[in-house]
Amino acid sequence: MPPAIQDIAEPAPTRRKPRAATPAVPQAKRRRTLQMLLVFVTLVLVINALVGERGLMETLRARKQHQELVGSIERLRIENARLRDEARRLRTDPGTIEALARQELGLIKPGEMLFIIKDKDAKTSQTGGR
Repeated sequence: MPPAIQDIAEPAPTRRKPRAATPAVPQAKRRRTLQMLLVFVTLVLVINALVGERGLMETLRARKQHQELVGSIERLRIENARLRDEARRLRTDPGTIEALARQELGLIKPGEMLFIIKDKDAKTSQTGGR
C-alpha cells in the first residue's frame, strides 16, 4: 500500500505528553517515611497527654490540691461552728463571761483574795539558795 492510503486506513499513534522529571522514590522508602512520621506524631501526642497543660501530671496535681482544699474547708467549718457556739455562750451565759474575765483580765469577785505565787529563780535553786 502506498503510504498515503496506509495513513488514512490506520489511525495515527497518539503521542504522550512528556512527564515532569520526578525522582523515582522506592515504595519501601515512602512507607518507612510514613511510619516514622506516624511514630513521631504518636510520641508527641503521648508526651502531651502526660505532661501537657491538661495532661496526667496536671490532673494528679489538681486532684491533690482539691483534696487539700476540701480538708481545709472542713477544718474551717469546724472552727467556725466552735466560734459561733462560743459567741452564743458569751452573749447568753453569765458564767462564761465571768470565767473569761477571770482568765483574760485577772478580775476577782468582791471579797475574794488573790494569791500570787512566784517560783524561785533557777540560779538560786541550783546553787543551794546562796
